[in-house]
Amino acid sequence: MAEKATTNERLLAAYQRLAERRLIVGAEGNVSERAAGGMLISVTGARAGEVGVESFVDCDLNGGHEAARKPSSEWAMHAAIYRNYPQAGAVVHTHSDACVALAVQQRPLPPFHYQVARFGAGDVRCTPYAQFASQELASLAVTALSGRTACLLGNHGMICYAGTVREAVDAAELLETLARQYLLACGSGTPRLLTESEVQGALARYGSYSPAADSAVKED
Repeated sequence: MAEKATTNERLLAAYQRLAERRLIVGAEGNVSERAAGGMLISVTGARAGEVGVESFVDCDLNGGHEAARKPSSEWAMHAAIYRNYPQAGAVVHTHSDACVALAVQQRPLPPFHYQVARFGAGDVRCTPYAQFASQELASLAVTALSGRTACLLGNHGMICYAGTVREAVDAAELLETLARQYLLACGSGTPRLLTESEVQGALARYGSYSPAADSAVKED
């Protein structure tokens, strides 16, 4: 029970941080952490400013949960990531502004900046549109995440995973920042994209060619 309370507290802190950064507004977002037998995930309708330690529910990877509380409507997308990416310890999904601005155009985030490589490759893919809370969306996200730790969801938002909740929140913040910077750059001209050689150099500098490296070099 103590371990569960600790997990709830981590998820609450993550949700609050995402809300403070306005990456989650209202009930438009969800967070989860892998747990024995499945995951602990924010409840359906969890709203920024109102969440508490009780706002997270145990859920297995088939959607089974406590009768009294329902998991986020996007539980299937989280579950699919945990099934397909064993290195995923936590998942964050948001409808943050800049990510949505790219996603509604179904545009990937290209290698305009070396930090795009932090997500495992030279770009962050965008899925086609699929209805929210659907198994189709979950499957599309898993495919788009191949070789990467984040993707955009067409006409929807973004999703990312990491080894820990804190790292997943950091990744969500970084992706939103990069998406905003890319849109700003596009508004003032045509951004110069990194070459494949430059992308590979950035990946090597971050310590591994693995899309889910647990460690990365610290920048000076």
